[in-house]
Order: sequence, then structure tokens, then C-alpha cells
Amino acid sequence: MSRFKEIIAYSVLSILFPNFPFKGREYPLKKMIIWGIKQRMPWSEHRKISWPVHPSTQIKAPENIKIGTLAPGLAVNCYIDARNGIELEENVWIGPNVSIISMDHDINNYDQYVKESPIIIQKNSLLTSGCKILPGVVLGEHTIVAAGTVVTKSFPEGNQILAGVPAKIVKTIENYKGQTFPLYR
Repeated sequence: MSRFKEIIAYSVLSILFPNFPFKGREYPLKKMIIWGIKQRMPWSEHRKISWPVHPSTQIKAPENIKIGTLAPGLAVNCYIDARNGIELEENVWIGPNVSIISMDHDINNYDQYVKESPIIIQKNSLLTSGCKILPGVVLGEHTIVAAGTVVTKSFPEGNQILAGVPAKIVKTIENYKGQTFPLYR
């Protein structure tokens, strides 16, 4: 992409999402503009969300999400229910088909919901394809959740890979060495 087209693209994105930091990211700019324009249409279910969201993603209670540096729901087919709150620290990557569900039904009365602590996912974590994070879970810094894993309890230690149903620590890893970005708040 030419430098001129890149400047125009970032300008359009900064109008669509005024506080979202696109610079330095590997976002597909053309797709982001198309999704952003569609997202701002009056009939879009995502029109009030202040960061870009993939059209196939569902987000409940976006006002209860504290996002870090990456846009939750930008990947295909995510389901994010933040009615009890979700806190994402900086550099949390969320893959396709990921579910983050902070609200659960009362087991004795399905019409009622259970109040839980918010889900907290600490910095430099990666939620890979099809994993599920359930209510009240805290994931420590630099946690990788393997594809298809169901996380039902907290793993606050960090520097770990989780896998399985239910999740368990399958490997401990070194500190994160990649690039991080300033917080989006």
C-alpha cells in the first residue's frame, strides 16, 4: 500500500474509531474500513461499540469490557458476554470462535443469573481458536489457552499453556519477549 493510501486509511479509521490505536498493528486496513463503515450504520448491532468488531461476532454488554491494546471480537465468530464484566490487559490476542462468558444461570432457577467476579485476562495472553473462558476466571500474565480448551477455574500464575476440558496446565513457559503496545483507555 502506498504511503498516501495508508495515511488516508488511518485517517478514515481514526474518524470511525477515534480512540483506538491502529498504528503499529498488522490490521488489514481495507477490511477494517469496510467493517468500520458497516459497524457505524444505524441498523448495526455493533454501532455503539467504540472499537472495531467483526460483523460475525456477538458482544453483550460492551460497556462492561475494559479493553487493553487489542480489539476483542475482531476475529471471526467470537461470542463475548460481559454482563458480569471482562478486563483485558494489554496485548491480549483473541482468536476466531472464542467465547468469553462472564454470566451464568442459577442452577436452581434458570430465569436467574449468578453474580460473579469479572473475568480478568492479564497481559501478553493468547486465546486460540474455539477456546471458552467461563465466569469468574483469572488468567495470569502470558497465558496461552490452546484451541478448544474450556477454562472453568482461575490460573493466576502466568507463563503457562493451558489445554483440555476442563483446562489444566500442560506446560510452563518463559516470560513474553514480543512487542506490546500502549493501553487503549
